[in-house]
Amino acid sequence: MEAINDVHVSEPGLIVVDVAAADDETAFAFHTALAARWATTSVERTTHEPGQPGVRLRCYLDMRQPLNPPGRPDNPW
Repeated sequence: MEAINDVHVSEPGLIVVDVAAADDETAFAFHTALAARWATTSVERTTHEPGQPGVRLRCYLDMRQPLNPPGRPDNPW
C-alpha cells in the first residue's frame, strides 16, 4: 500500500483505515458499514499481495461530521 500522506491526518477527526479481510465481499461490507456512519472515500477495488492471505483495502474517514445526522436513529448499531 502507498504511504500515508500528511494531509490525510492533518486535523483531529481524519482517519486512514487499512482493512485486511478474507475476501472482497467482507472488505466491501466493512467499508459500507463505515460509510453508513461517517464520510468516507469511495473504494472500487481491493489489493492482494501474492503469497499473502486475503485482501486489503484502504479508505479515508472523516469523523468530524455529526454521528447522528437529522433523520437517523439515535443508535443505528
